[in-house]
Amino acid sequence: MPRRAATPPMGWNSWDSFGTTVTEDEVLANARVLHDHLLPHGWDHVVVDIAWYDPTARSHGYNADAPVVLDGYGRQLPAPNRFPSAADGAGFRPLADAVHALGLRFGVHVMRGIPRAAVHADLPVHGTTWTARDAADTASTCAWNPDNYGLDHDHPAAQAYLDAQVAQLAGWGVDLVKVDDMIAPYHHRAVEGWALAIERSGRDITLSLSPGTALATTHLPHLREHAQMWRVSDDLWDRWEDVHAQFARMARWAPHQRPGGWADADMLPLGRIGIRAERGEPRHSRLTPDEQRTLLTLWVMARSPLMVGGDLPTSTPETIDLLATPAVGHVLRTLTASGEALREPLPDGPGGHDQHGDVVVWTGEAPDARYAAVFSTADAPRQVRVPVSSLVPDAVVARDVRDLWDHDAPVPRDGADLVLDVPAHGVRWLALPTT
Repeated sequence: MPRRAATPPMGWNSWDSFGTTVTEDEVLANARVLHDHLLPHGWDHVVVDIAWYDPTARSHGYNADAPVVLDGYGRQLPAPNRFPSAADGAGFRPLADAVHALGLRFGVHVMRGIPRAAVHADLPVHGTTWTARDAADTASTCAWNPDNYGLDHDHPAAQAYLDAQVAQLAGWGVDLVKVDDMIAPYHHRAVEGWALAIERSGRDITLSLSPGTALATTHLPHLREHAQMWRVSDDLWDRWEDVHAQFARMARWAPHQRPGGWADADMLPLGRIGIRAERGEPRHSRLTPDEQRTLLTLWVMARSPLMVGGDLPTSTPETIDLLATPAVGHVLRTLTASGEALREPLPDGPGGHDQHGDVVVWTGEAPDARYAAVFSTADAPRQVRVPVSSLVPDAVVARDVRDLWDHDAPVPRDGADLVLDVPAHGVRWLALPTT
């Protein structure tokens, strides 16, 4: 069976804007913007995040003992008051069909384990004589979400439940499933159970694992064997400190990126977010325009999946234009190797004032080009000199270097050096000659 995620997936996820509360109309509105403006640039996934089965979902938190919608076998169903096309047991099939008709892929979020409501009602496990109580490990719970118990993977009912759950998702036409509370702490058997259930489903479904708090590269062989995406941090929001922290994480993970398995730096909090979110109020991203370019450039150079979290219909035209920058999708899809090449503290500024930041240089290779990103984490604009020979072979340093964020404009040179004006918390993203 072919595996999805030959290149890092790109798309939209409902979490940053709507938290647990997104509706069918909102999903379709975002899908239409993807189709109309971003699909040609590689943005082709639409993902419904957490708690789509809770008819009482609200912003700023989760509902304990929510009246979650389940079928007779303890599997979650979309809440019809939020997803009207799911009525009468149709599930997500009609919504997935609508997304697919736009040329897009459809994804959903689920929690690790089995709904507590299914266990309390002791519902049967589909196709077996076991029940939800046989499948559950009631001592295994999520620290931050009350919906599920873990599964007892010593009992065959656990895998039978997962097989039935994934079979239902496959029947709906799901292309990606984001399974949460899986790798912080790391639940080896749950990861293996999900991978096996997807294989048995017969559908090519991308498996994405979250969250990634303190995820170590020692898990890499297991992750590569069983999943296609895995988060490497906790939730990231529209704060410079969150973006800055990803430099070190992605420098550690970038050398390990390869087709079929991608370390995920988390969603892009760009555009209008916080509308009915788990935290924060309605707002446009608090990242400055330069910080937004830094975020996108770092994610691309690190070959992270790109899932934008802003509500696209109510985001600014500037946000859509940023996401539609041709280099974003092209470089992400064509890079074959990348990593951090240089990190140096910025020298003192005029008068000896400490700039409190680093110059961080990333380089990457593709079949048709070589790329570099020169970041400054300082709080004020800086001029940075970079020898071209440190970025490309000496034999080709005479050719033009182009700025990908400035419509491929040539970059001025001073002899063998690039002299780059880099904004505060900003980046210069360069296409370099290779022949």
